[in-house]
Amino acid sequence: MTVTEAVDLFSSDKRRERVVDWQAPGPAAKAAAGMSGLQAMRAIRDGLLPEPPMARLIDFRLRIAEPGRIVMELQPHESLENTIGLLHGATAAALLDTAMGCAISTMLPAGQGAVTLDLKLTYLRPLSVRSGIIMAEGKLIKLGRQTSYTEGFVHDDSGNLAVHATATFSMIGEAAAK
Repeated sequence: MTVTEAVDLFSSDKRRERVVDWQAPGPAAKAAAGMSGLQAMRAIRDGLLPEPPMARLIDFRLRIAEPGRIVMELQPHESLENTIGLLHGATAAALLDTAMGCAISTMLPAGQGAVTLDLKLTYLRPLSVRSGIIMAEGKLIKLGRQTSYTEGFVHDDSGNLAVHATATFSMIGEAAAK
């Protein structure tokens, strides 16, 4: 590559910009403090509580909130791509970590939560902007007093399984302390 070709890579016609806005998470957490996990997830889904900042950053949406199950949706965009034109693996990791943690939350009372202890992903096929709408599903496998287990799946717009995940979460909050 010549210096002239490298300069062309930085030309203004190749430049993109994306503005991200979000609500401060503190007031939203305070508003959700008296809600069960399922109530809070449904309030986010229905626009009664603001989406978490990370959801706004990546631009995914909560679509389904059922007891023990969450489905997130992402319309992939260029800002999530790596240098070879595929969605960065961290995109699926963030989607699945969120969906699986939220699946646990749907089964919890107010004042209790879960934080990720480990997350294992197996990437089965690449994802890109051409993959269309991406769906990430988190399912509760076992709810425990101190540790809970989940499974997650990412499918492309054609229904192809692209990523499979398992995760272990540590329970936090009032009920976990007993």
